[in-house]
Amino acid sequence: MKNIVIISASVREGRKSNRVALYFKNLLTNNKEFTCEIADLMEYNFPVFNERLKFQKQPSEKTILFADKIRSAAGVIIVTPEYNGGYPASLKNVIDLLHEEWKRKPVALVSVSAGPFGGSQVVTSLLFTLWKIGAWMVPAMFPVPKVEEAFDENGKAFDEAATSKRATNFVNELLLMIQAQEHSKK
Repeated sequence: MKNIVIISASVREGRKSNRVALYFKNLLTNNKEFTCEIADLMEYNFPVFNERLKFQKQPSEKTILFADKIRSAAGVIIVTPEYNGGYPASLKNVIDLLHEEWKRKPVALVSVSAGPFGGSQVVTSLLFTLWKIGAWMVPAMFPVPKVEEAFDENGKAFDEAATSKRATNFVNELLLMIQAQEHSKK
């Protein structure tokens, strides 16, 4: 069975983007084709990046476990807030921590903001960074404007029908990329 890892990128107190990570976990858990788990960067509490995993002499157990999650995942959904037009340092930290684990990994982006634009500015810099290290970027995006008006703290969408339709299309694009990646290995 394929596993999809959802990275909840915010480590901020009172964060709202984790609501969207919970939504996708709930949505994907109902699909019998794969398993799904959230890699919550708040729980990992990684130190500031100092070296890639492959060059660390004594990597922490959490670092090894995170790397294994990404390496073994069929695909990754990154749920990130937008901070001043960019993504949080916690996310940059784990992207730079790994390298080979990102190669040809299908990655889909969810951008979240409290404002009306849904984190649209964060996508450009994040796309470039992930593209640069060899991730396969899913062309579909899932922007979430005014997150507090869209999802409750348990990840339930306030407009379930419209959100489910958009989310299903988004996930289907990720699944197509996963299939393409698997086909390329043959």
